[in-house]
Amino acid sequence: MKTLIAGATCLLFSAWLYAGPLNDPYPVVRIQTSLGDIVLQLNREKAPKTVANFLTYVREGAYDGTVFHRVSKDFIIQGGVYDSSYRLRPAHAPIETEAMNGLKNKRGAIAMTRDYEPNTATSQFFINLADNMTLDHHAPEPGYWGYTVFGKVIQGMDVLDRIANTPTGAVAVFEKEAPLAPVIIGKINTESTAVAELDADKPSSVSPLRAVSKPPSKTRK
Repeated sequence: MKTLIAGATCLLFSAWLYAGPLNDPYPVVRIQTSLGDIVLQLNREKAPKTVANFLTYVREGAYDGTVFHRVSKDFIIQGGVYDSSYRLRPAHAPIETEAMNGLKNKRGAIAMTRDYEPNTATSQFFINLADNMTLDHHAPEPGYWGYTVFGKVIQGMDVLDRIANTPTGAVAVFEKEAPLAPVIIGKINTESTAVAELDADKPSSVSPLRAVSKPPSKTRK
């Protein structure tokens, strides 16, 4: 009996190590790209709605086979909405901004892209290639809302820089800053969280295709 209990305990502990504790405040995800892997640590404590939204798309495989459609050297790389043929992916309803959470758009930080209005982020995200303080929240008024940061790169900064140095130009619907050779997101995997717990948090249904969220400019919005 003791052997059975010890064996069951070992299995449970192994499962805990694999999935991570429920409600892990800092879940880790791995973005597998055609230029290498980027590992991110998300911040559920500071951006709970944004992290839940992002992990919903991860669990559904919505990012698999998408591309980084914009590479602006010394500024950002942006993705999460176009597949490799530059077709739009469907998105859930927009989420409420959490840009005032105190997290900054520093180099390596991941944040949500949105339209001009603050509560319009869906699936599209960007990763900062530099310290972009103009993208931070400064005030709850037009032009100063900023963009919600919800995590940071903890491994793969060399991959981030590799993507940043990808030659860009006019591709498909973009007149500039699109990689001439597609930078493909093969898959995004969770590494320290059990995503099944997110069923209660996910949006009730996928909304119809909507206009893509506007990319952040280098000035405040």
